[in-house]
Amino acid sequence: MTDRSIVHGTFTVERTFSHAPAKVFLAWSNPEHKRQWFGSPDPANPTNVFEFKVGGREYNAATMGNDAFTFDVRYQDIVPDNRIVYTYEMTMNGKRISVSLATVELFTAGAGTRMVVREDGAFLDGLDQPKQREDGTNYLMDQLGAYLDRS
Repeated sequence: MTDRSIVHGTFTVERTFSHAPAKVFLAWSNPEHKRQWFGSPDPANPTNVFEFKVGGREYNAATMGNDAFTFDVRYQDIVPDNRIVYTYEMTMNGKRISVSLATVELFTAGAGTRMVVREDGAFLDGLDQPKQREDGTNYLMDQLGAYLDRS
């Protein structure tokens, strides 16, 4: 029998950008923009989906090194230029590694935006850990900032 376990983890990542909330929101909500910083959805992969609407799905399948990953999202709540709430699961080589609730909040900060990303996750069977996910989220938010500055 396989050992089963859950590690619960919560983290918050904050960034302040010198761009209006509408521009930050667009980077999350438009597939062409999201591809520039998140790396997906890759239009060359016919299984990928990007339906940015309440009840919509985002699905990405990718290979990194020798591992095949999926990122399967359901958008639960969207308020333009203000918030995004989604649930998602990730798999690695066909095994579910986590299930999470993530929120993105955008606040006007002068002429820019303060963004707060929070994740509450269940990390499964030792295949993923909260610290790994937090590090990955920090990396992606740095990528988002660089993209906003370039565009």
